[in-house]
Amino acid sequence: MTSWLRTYSDLPWYALFLCLSVEAAVIEASSSGDGVLCRSSSITSCTECLRRGPQCAWCFQEAFLEGTGASQRCDLPLSLLRKGCSLEAMEHPEVKVEVNATLSGTQVSPSDIQVTLRPGSEASFIVAVSQLQRYPVDLYYLVDVSASMKENLDQLKTVGMALSHRMREHSSDLHLGFGSFVDKPVSPYINVHPSKINNPCSDYEVRCRPAHGYHHILSVTHNITEFSRVIERQLISGNMDTPEGGLDAMLQAAVCQRELGWRTGSKRLLLLMTDQPSHLALDSRLAGIVRPNDGLCHLENNVYTESTTMDHPSLNQLSDKLLENHIYSIFAVEKQQYQWYKALVSLLPGSYLGRLGHFQAPNLIELVVDAYKRLLSEVGLEVLVEEGAGSRYWLSVSPLCPEGSTANAHSCSGVLPNQTVYFNITIGMRSCPDEDEGTDVKVTVRPVGYNESTVVRVQAHCRCRCGLPGRCRNPGQSQCRADSTPTNGEAPRKPVQAYSRDSEQNPGERKTPCRAEGAELECGGRGVCECGSCVCEQSKLGAVYGAHCEMDDFSCPYKDGLLCGGRGMCVSAECVCDLGWTGESCGCPVTPETCQTSDGAVCSGRGRCQCGRCVCDAPQNSGTFCEKCPICHGTCQSYWKCVDCHLAHGLLHGEAGHCNQTCAPLVGYVDYISGDLWSQCVYIRPSDSCHFRFHATSRAGLTQLYISTRPECAGSSGHVRTFVWVCALTVFCGLVVVTLSMLLLQRQGRPPGGPTVDLNYHPTSKDLSFIPTTNEKTVTYRRDHPPDRTGEMSIQVHKITFRDPWQC
Repeated sequence: MTSWLRTYSDLPWYALFLCLSVEAAVIEASSSGDGVLCRSSSITSCTECLRRGPQCAWCFQEAFLEGTGASQRCDLPLSLLRKGCSLEAMEHPEVKVEVNATLSGTQVSPSDIQVTLRPGSEASFIVAVSQLQRYPVDLYYLVDVSASMKENLDQLKTVGMALSHRMREHSSDLHLGFGSFVDKPVSPYINVHPSKINNPCSDYEVRCRPAHGYHHILSVTHNITEFSRVIERQLISGNMDTPEGGLDAMLQAAVCQRELGWRTGSKRLLLLMTDQPSHLALDSRLAGIVRPNDGLCHLENNVYTESTTMDHPSLNQLSDKLLENHIYSIFAVEKQQYQWYKALVSLLPGSYLGRLGHFQAPNLIELVVDAYKRLLSEVGLEVLVEEGAGSRYWLSVSPLCPEGSTANAHSCSGVLPNQTVYFNITIGMRSCPDEDEGTDVKVTVRPVGYNESTVVRVQAHCRCRCGLPGRCRNPGQSQCRADSTPTNGEAPRKPVQAYSRDSEQNPGERKTPCRAEGAELECGGRGVCECGSCVCEQSKLGAVYGAHCEMDDFSCPYKDGLLCGGRGMCVSAECVCDLGWTGESCGCPVTPETCQTSDGAVCSGRGRCQCGRCVCDAPQNSGTFCEKCPICHGTCQSYWKCVDCHLAHGLLHGEAGHCNQTCAPLVGYVDYISGDLWSQCVYIRPSDSCHFRFHATSRAGLTQLYISTRPECAGSSGHVRTFVWVCALTVFCGLVVVTLSMLLLQRQGRPPGGPTVDLNYHPTSKDLSFIPTTNEKTVTYRRDHPPDRTGEMSIQVHKITFRDPWQC
């Protein structure tokens, strides 16, 4: 390993200045941080100190600050030096970047970098990407051979030789390959009738190929004549639906490197030609295919064998495989599908979209050349963090573009051959990993379309390490202990105890610091003892931690999806609840506040509070606070004498005192009784049969009676008389209206001052003679043959005799 600045002695001055500035910023951040963050009374161990931030250091010197607490050992390095702690006794891992100068690529350098980080720290480094003058190029044609592409396939037959001559201006060596696709050969994508499987075009008396998901036909080769001959022999195929299986075929062409013959040092171009959109992930469910795409190569005899059993790939999966195999993708589509593929290309880094009015040979050649020049002129980075570690780190990429190019978010466009693009990459650590110390995280920096990359190995410093031989920097040994033996003759101070992964041990347990009192196994059988502290094993079920590996996050009960309800810690398979909580899963509050009514009574005085809920004493009690009890206050009849007494005194507050001997409960007067009808009582006054509603409740152990001051006298004689008068008046008014209506009609039917007109009709015999009894009608029907003759038919329809009933 060597300093990463030494490998870039030939970098431009601005790149060197940036690197020096970053290194100075790291040093300044580690030496001038906020000391208040490090000086906390809650810090009792070296590990807790280091996790406070990159500026904090821990002093494990034996006789450091005698008589003070353990938290005084954590401070800024300069502050510890002033307090008398030597540098040799100070645990302060530095943030650094080391470059392996022995490994370097032709286009991407450096190839290997190691970064050491602490929680809250960050470090920066430079990655250089150089453009070469000429590259060898592998171009693989992936063509849709469905029936609608017949004319376009014919145009492709003349492309090979012309493209080879044109690409000589830009490439030192061009290889061409060919493959075809249609769609998944299952229903409903194809016609599965036996006569259509082998020849989908049988209805048109044309010989077609069977439908197929992907067929690799020609590996990339420099033999352009062979490429043209293969295309000459291609036949079209057919399917049922409009979308095709292009993305399915693209993934197989990307991952089957050996089968397709992709060369290691070449620029790889994958050209997709189609006139229809493509199926996406989950589309295969229409055919009953639910197995996700595994992203692996499945070519046997150059045929994709999992087309009928595996779903189409997702866009994210296809993007990863194209980047992983250093492949540029070019989409040659007709203008009708341009907008659909425009949205698709925006999600695939290193892709180019060309719109063709027609698939003419000159258009295809220009498309390939333009795409190649455009893709090579844009240099961008993809930074991939090892799976499972992305949440603990953050990344920032800033391109330093050469003169004449344009800087984008993570790339430079318009880069010319022989120019170099520098990327300033900053990586920061948010939190410590759950795994043991020394677990590396792999970060891959990969330029899009390049077959070289930079591997960054990030090491997290979250715990104190073993230092000098025979000495341990963890608090399990005397060199790291926070307590010390005073020199003034006082008794030794009791060490500070804390639940942490490296909490300090009792003096009587120093011979076996990793074994808990009464335990038979070190670290509870779930870890190993190193440097006087337990290094706990990692379980697939969850994390194991604690001074003796007695704590975990999976063996205790869960509540609401959280271990111990999120209100405690799991110790020896039992929840140790936080203050104010109890119960097996820490789900029960200690105080009865959740069981108290508005007047402060616990469960209305009829129950007890258990785990934050009321448990009623008697089965007749119900409700959240046991407040509902229809028979708790006696029957309604037991209060009738009390109600009658208050009614006799007119329901007046001043007279209520006369009923104190009759009524035991407290009595109040209200206009209306609220609440459920089943909880109300009714008293019928004998004198007038009026109904008075009342209701009994209990508050603070006393019975309260409420009497309604509004009686319900539906059966009183006054109401009966009112009802009779209303009915009589209604009948009288009806008779008056009918009489007036008849008189009015008679006056309208008689002339003014004239005689009365008889409205009834009495026909005479003469009148009857004029009433026709039949109706005669002549209907002429004309026949089609012969046309010069017509036929006539006379039909007589008898009418009904006047006043005769209708008969069928």
